[in-house]
Amino acid sequence: MAAALRRGAAGGRRGLWTLLRCETLCSRWCLIPSHKLYSSVYDPNEKTFEKLLIANRGEIACRVIKTCKKMGIKTVAIHSDVDANAVHVKMADEAVCVGPAPTSKSYLNMDAIMEVIKKTRAQAVHPGYGFLSENREFARRLASEGVTFIGPDTHAIQAMGDKIESKLLAKNAKVNTIPGFDGVVKDADEAVRIAREIGYPVMIKASAGGGGKGMRIAWDDEETREGFRFSSQEAASSFGDDRLLIEKFIDNPRHIEIQVLADKHGNTLWLNERECSIQRRNQKVVEEAPSTFLDPETRRAMGEQAVALAKAVKYSSAGTVEFLVDSSKNFYFLEMNTRLQVEHPVTECITGLDLVQEMIRVAKGYPLRHKQADIPINGWAVECRVYAEDPYKSFGLPSIGKLSQYQEPLQVPSVRVDSGVQQGSDISIFYDPMISKLITYGSNRAEALKRMEEALDNYVIRGVAHNISLLREVIIHPRFIQGEISTKFLPEVYPDGFKGHKLTDLERRELLATAASLYVSEQLRSQKFLGTPRIPIAKSKRSSWELSVRLGDGIYPAAVSKDGSSFSRLSRNAAGDISIQFLGTVYKLQILTKVAAEMSKYMPEKAAEDTSSILRSPMPGAVVAVSVKPGDMVSEGQEICVIEAMKMQNSMTAAKTGKVKAVHCKAGDTVGEGDLLVELE
Repeated sequence: MAAALRRGAAGGRRGLWTLLRCETLCSRWCLIPSHKLYSSVYDPNEKTFEKLLIANRGEIACRVIKTCKKMGIKTVAIHSDVDANAVHVKMADEAVCVGPAPTSKSYLNMDAIMEVIKKTRAQAVHPGYGFLSENREFARRLASEGVTFIGPDTHAIQAMGDKIESKLLAKNAKVNTIPGFDGVVKDADEAVRIAREIGYPVMIKASAGGGGKGMRIAWDDEETREGFRFSSQEAASSFGDDRLLIEKFIDNPRHIEIQVLADKHGNTLWLNERECSIQRRNQKVVEEAPSTFLDPETRRAMGEQAVALAKAVKYSSAGTVEFLVDSSKNFYFLEMNTRLQVEHPVTECITGLDLVQEMIRVAKGYPLRHKQADIPINGWAVECRVYAEDPYKSFGLPSIGKLSQYQEPLQVPSVRVDSGVQQGSDISIFYDPMISKLITYGSNRAEALKRMEEALDNYVIRGVAHNISLLREVIIHPRFIQGEISTKFLPEVYPDGFKGHKLTDLERRELLATAASLYVSEQLRSQKFLGTPRIPIAKSKRSSWELSVRLGDGIYPAAVSKDGSSFSRLSRNAAGDISIQFLGTVYKLQILTKVAAEMSKYMPEKAAEDTSSILRSPMPGAVVAVSVKPGDMVSEGQEICVIEAMKMQNSMTAAKTGKVKAVHCKAGDTVGEGDLLVELE
């Protein structure tokens, strides 16, 4: 045990770190010596725009600004009042507030944004992703003012942004499509009728949607009615368009997409694929390029169909054609995103292209510099979306707060971090909870995954819950390593929900040893002030301690012996509990002296709360609707209220049958995690 303790005090194995303070804001992009994570060839004689406005926020705004600086383009950032001190605001040459925090009054406020464009005399606008990036009206208004939209023309945005029209165009372009209803679904009754005709299961999704919002899977009539209601509400909230369509749900598929790039001269390329099957709530979590599943023939067929679709709508810019791929490598068109995709960095890593640069060049009218034969698959890249979410709740419910400590793992070789935060940044209820995109590159998949594991182990995030533990467990899981994945990976691997890393006996001993040694180091440090004993006459030469460590439901004895004088810091609360992130998972431990452990047996235990009679909010959000009032009888599983968080609506249901005793919320209220919503008798 003493040897293990000394090893733990010195830092332990890779995979364990204590939470250290980060004082500096580091550069967020890292170049690999033998292979750059993006193209760095910028011709100063190739003139594009003098000033460009980014109609977005967060990491994607920072991403665009970086390329603009390299191209010699001045940048204008827009921001809401709560984003006044955001990183993208500090990075831009100019920054203008466009309204209060709600997106409808700021980042979706076209009038305010158009006014900023006129005021700053920006010649072009890059929309990033989300917000107005696929809004035809915004692109039209820019064109009417002589301002260049960094993206496709309004016809392509309209055609591909409408799921119904895009599916018809795909059919005409001889692109494989999913069977389904090609019109607009009018109401819940019609949704049920159509679903029965197609055959369950079906996918209900917003016609103007994307990003997993406005999408529901229905397995029967009841779920179809419920899915129609929630999908239409989410679609109206996120896109201002509540039209829905219904199509056959392909069970257990892979989600693989093709990156396309086209200019205004008729040239269109496919830049290989991205594997995006690891998802929760129809939103991607881990992406990689290339895919382990595709053979060269299937890759080429998907690429050629993606190009055919792009040419059918005279597409120009970067875009993504998404496909569902079944176990027999049959692939079906899902949708086309007429914008820069969140996961574009993995494509940049394996091709060496800077997609933002290419978008700007195309928008200015330059032809593409490459031919299809020039596009390589050079190595392997993996991206993990690091979210301020609690992965132990439905694989990730939003968390809000301030990043009290934050350090990106840029010291790890072959790492790129796209982020828009720094230490002290706020993760608010108003916007997507993404902290960053963590990308690693290797000459092969095993190397890229090993670097991702190391990068996750060295990522310091404090102040909010985060999904590092889930990401790490995914990338080291045997099924993921073998490439045996689908969009149902998470619920299949974790049918009872994610519980964190399951410690082996050896790992548990090492964690306990490290916790005990860190506890002793803190005790010794607290006895000194500026390196000098607080009470000079009290010179302790104690070199061993007997402790008890509580981990979960178990209590373990630990003997600590001091070896040297170098100690690490740990996170500890006023009650003496400590938290250590080990192998990606944060473990909470309580360390007591032998005497204190004996006395703790006589302490009364706090009675567990009867959660069947109360409903608490599992996340911070806004109450959209309350379906009950005091005195109502409710059945187990019946909807009580709806909470919206980051524009996703969540139905809160009764845990048992009973009478409503009290309702503590109303529509429009803002609630925090753990707030009491409803009580039952």
